[in-house]
Amino acid sequence: MSRDTSFSYSFLVLPAAERHALIAVWEFCRAVDDAVDEEPDPARAAVRVAEWRAEVARLFGQEAPATPQGRRLRPFVERFQLSREPFDALVEGVEMDLGRTRYEAFDELVEYCRRVASAVGVMCVELFGCRGPEAREYAYHLGLALQVTNIIRDVKEDLSRGRVYLPQEDLRRFGCTEADLAAGRVTEPVRRLLAFECARAREHYTRAAEAMPQACARRLVAAEIMGGIYFEILQRIERRGYDVFSERVRVPKPVRARIALAIWMRSRVGLAGMRLGPAPRT
Repeated sequence: MSRDTSFSYSFLVLPAAERHALIAVWEFCRAVDDAVDEEPDPARAAVRVAEWRAEVARLFGQEAPATPQGRRLRPFVERFQLSREPFDALVEGVEMDLGRTRYEAFDELVEYCRRVASAVGVMCVELFGCRGPEAREYAYHLGLALQVTNIIRDVKEDLSRGRVYLPQEDLRRFGCTEADLAAGRVTEPVRRLLAFECARAREHYTRAAEAMPQACARRLVAAEIMGGIYFEILQRIERRGYDVFSERVRVPKPVRARIALAIWMRSRVGLAGMRLGPAPRT
């Protein structure tokens, strides 16, 4: 899950009740994520993950939540009838970071992304009042697209933490080594690898757009803004020749605001949300 404030632009288009609920969901999810990312001691991190698993049980049970995040979220869980399953999945995904720093195949990475990102998407679409198979399919692909975008953008940061989320089979396919990534230079093998991963992210943005339940198009405008801003991050990575090493790829605030406004205006006239630009030539 990203810590980027890009998501704040999607909050602004929501009615007050949904905005407060989404902020509570996001603060809860970030706190769960911090159980591992902000705790260098694996033993203490494992304890914190177990505490959050217990907090999810309290959130959906009779016992009062024990954390500030849980107490803020509890009324919205009841009001919006949120499902427990994606909250459990999130804790399971965060727990995966305790003992795993590499993924052999993309299918294995997908399971991680489903838990740490698509599960959050399910929470959001439920909060927006969209349920059923189509809404979950949309949340699944959009969450996967956002998480793969994060993984590409954060290669350098993840390496500093001893993690490589890019599938090992993909590194071998393009003749790229972890030493190549650590060197921080866009060699031809690195460029081909990251271009492949960007194309993979694009596929899931497209599949999310195709899966969007049309009856929920207006209600999903906040999710579409999240997707639109992250799709801009992906395009900026592509335009700069896949250099994710020299500096962190960001979208300036005025551009984020412009994307949010464009998607919101399109939703008002009944058009689909974000518009996907063409893939670069490779």
